[in-house]
Amino acid sequence: MTDTAYALFLDFDGTLVEIASRPDGVVVPPALPAGLAQLRGRLGGALALVTGRPVATIDGFLNPERFDVAGLHGVEQRRDGRLTGGDPAAHPALRAGVATLQRAVADLDGVLIEDKGCSVAVHWRLATEADAVRAQSAASSVAGILGEAYRLQQGKAVAEILPASATKGHAIRAFLAEAPYAGRRAVFIGDDLTDEKAFVPVNEDGGITIRVGPGETVARHRVADPAAVRDLLLGWAAGGAIDPESLPPA
Repeated sequence: MTDTAYALFLDFDGTLVEIASRPDGVVVPPALPAGLAQLRGRLGGALALVTGRPVATIDGFLNPERFDVAGLHGVEQRRDGRLTGGDPAAHPALRAGVATLQRAVADLDGVLIEDKGCSVAVHWRLATEADAVRAQSAASSVAGILGEAYRLQQGKAVAEILPASATKGHAIRAFLAEAPYAGRRAVFIGDDLTDEKAFVPVNEDGGITIRVGPGETVARHRVADPAAVRDLLLGWAAGGAIDPESLPPA
């Protein structure tokens, strides 16, 4: 039996898994991939990850399962096994910007450049305060050089340069235009500034928004941390009542 009321959209870092000091350092609990697949079945396929990570990276973390994914904030989209977008060759100016950024932070200990092909993220979680300020300045400078075709997205100890048209909110709306998502009420769970921006259109469209962790939010509901998110989702997968509006208010 499937539940056709909801279309579930999930951020990854800080939502499904705890944030790590390095992008490749996250730990995926062994039960999570199969649990998400079971929940996807209960939702009749209407489950997707909406993330700043590339689709291929999500596949690696959730192996052997393959999910619908809006990767790189929507630059890449995979629905029903069909992948669109995500060609780095379509972004020559960004590729040049990545090289500039790498040179600008080469002497900064603890600053990491995550080159995602069609976007680039600068992480400073491991850096000193002074080096973090320099890393942020470098990211802002390169984004300014690239102009209106790209935007700078701030997150938790990270800044990312990506195509201006790519947002999680746009990606969710694109999914909702096609089966099996169409006609359902969106439920979006996220934890970061990129998710806050997506909460706005989801709220506008009558969906349900859930913030993970503390902090000001425009989401309507809140859960404590990624462990609580996993408990919630695995409970739904096992047959518990899918009732996101019963969650505590934000």
